[in-house]
This record gives sequence, C-alpha cells and structure tokens, in this order.
Amino acid sequence: MRNNRAMPASPHRVAVLALDGVVALDLGTPAQVFGAARTDDQTPLYAVATCTPGGRPVRSTAGFQVLPEHGLDLLAAADTVIVPGVQEGPPLTDGTVAGEVVAALRAAHHRGARIMSICTGAFVLAAAGLLDDRPATTHWAYAARFRRLHPAVRLDPEVLFVDDGPVLTSAGVAAGVDLCLHVVRTDHGSAVANRAARRCVVPPWREGGQAQYIERPVPSVTAAGTAATRDWARQRLHEPVALRELAAHARMSVRTFTRHFRSETGLSPAQWLLQQRTEHARVLLETTDLSVDRVARDAGFGTTAALRQHFHTRVGVSPTAYRRTFRAPSGEVGLTA
Repeated sequence: MRNNRAMPASPHRVAVLALDGVVALDLGTPAQVFGAARTDDQTPLYAVATCTPGGRPVRSTAGFQVLPEHGLDLLAAADTVIVPGVQEGPPLTDGTVAGEVVAALRAAHHRGARIMSICTGAFVLAAAGLLDDRPATTHWAYAARFRRLHPAVRLDPEVLFVDDGPVLTSAGVAAGVDLCLHVVRTDHGSAVANRAARRCVVPPWREGGQAQYIERPVPSVTAAGTAATRDWARQRLHEPVALRELAAHARMSVRTFTRHFRSETGLSPAQWLLQQRTEHARVLLETTDLSVDRVARDAGFGTTAALRQHFHTRVGVSPTAYRRTFRAPSGEVGLTA
C-alpha cells in the first residue's frame, strides 16, 4: 500500500487516455473526483489532464468530440494513468489496440506509474498485456466477451473494482467513482476521500458489488425494503446483532429478510455487517487515538484477535500496520467530513 499522507510539494499527476468511442461519463469521472480531493486549505492534491493518440480529436458516446491538449507523451510523466471505457472499436471486437497505445501504456507501467481502467477500459489494458494473470473486473454485461478475448485474465465480474497493486480496474460507469475515491482514500486517508465524496454528492463507498445489478433493476427503497434496518444496524455496530433481530426490525421472516437483503446489497446480512464493522474500524484507526483493543470493541469485533483476523483478510494488513500507514496528522484527528 502507498503512504502518501505527507502532503506533496506538487499535485499527483493523472493522465486520462481517451480512445475513439470513449464513454463520456467515464472520461469526466477522474477530473471530477480527483479534482475534489483537496487539503484543508483547499490546495489540490491531483492534477488531471486528458490525452489521445497523436493529440487528435476522438469521438465520445455522447455525440461530441474530445479535443485534447496532449498526446501520448503525457503518459511518460504521469504518476497515474487512467483508461476510460469505450463502446466500440477493436478493443471490444477483436481485443486489440494500436501499437503506439500499447507501447505507451507498457512504458508507463514499467517505470512504476499506477495504471487504472474504468468499465470497458479494462479491454484496453488487457490488449496491452497488463492484465495477464492478474485479477480484474469490467462491466458485468461485457464479461463473457472479455473472457473470450482475454482468457489469461482472472476476471471477477461481481465486484465494483479490483485493486491489484499497480494495476486497478473497475466495473461499469459509476464504479469508476468508487475506484477513484478508493485511490484518494489509499493516498490520503478517509477524511480527504470523504470530503471529496461530499463535494461530488456521492457516498464515500457503496455496499456490495455488481451482483446486485446483474440482470435485474436496482430495488427501490420502500417501506418493505431493508434500508431502514441497515441504518438501524449501523447505529449498533458495537453490539452483537443477530439475523433474527434484523429480520424482526424489518418485520419479515428470516428467510424473506435474507432474500430482500441480498437483492438490495449483493451481500448476505453477515457479510454486510462484517463489511460495515471493518469500515468503521478503518475510520477509528485513522481518526482517533483509541487503542486497538477499544477499536475492536467499538467496531463490534469483540476481541483484538477477531479484529486482527478479519481486518487482515479484508484489508490485507494488521490494524496496527494500517494505522501506522494511514493515521491522520494530529491536526486532522477527529475529522468526519
């Protein structure tokens, strides 16, 4: 994991590579999210610029052309390179991209730049050979095509994004926002990411994965849903919460509640509670001086051993190592924005 908590002397350089047929929303997402990531005194933490092969105009899916100010040379100086999704062309039809694009992406990767894709931008990274033998994701509707064109990639179409160190991929459209906020959180901590999310008027993180969207509409929030019960449970993360209590609060049978819950979140109630407790523990580790034992109790894990086990499984490091890496400077402790 990266430890960029010390404020950089200059903004982190993000290059967005737009190809012909670029998805308009994907193209605008990095500038919007990373542009909203700022210090307490509103100093920008990222500088986002867009490029195309040869600096030439490319068509977008929204009926306008993208007129970039940069060519592929922008990738040579970028700290992060992002490839938005495309809706047509060789990346989706035969799994190839132009040689100059392959060379530029590989060169950026080899010198240590962080490489990211949004939605079907994963087809471009795969065509450049950057996803072979790696876990990755893309929009669930393109999963079968992706597997056919790139069988060497370990595709998981049920998650919102995959962070595999220097290479990160996200699912469709709004999942690009999730991934960019995840990167901000990784680089600068939850307080900065939460402020950026508020500025963009989006949640700091979303529950579940793509599974909740596959082949069915997103359930509307009604009195018969589980949203109110989820809110109720979030206020009681420090307490043991049994499945029967959740079902009783929602005034459903356990079986009906579990079915509705999974439909709305993509997770079982137990998985969701574990996710919420882990995220709460992350916030406490970053923004308070509470002992790890107290964090374990307040987040509902009960014991330090249980927190350590689940935290390492979900986050990849121990709670102590996470705090050492992501602990806010003393002036930021207690921030909840």
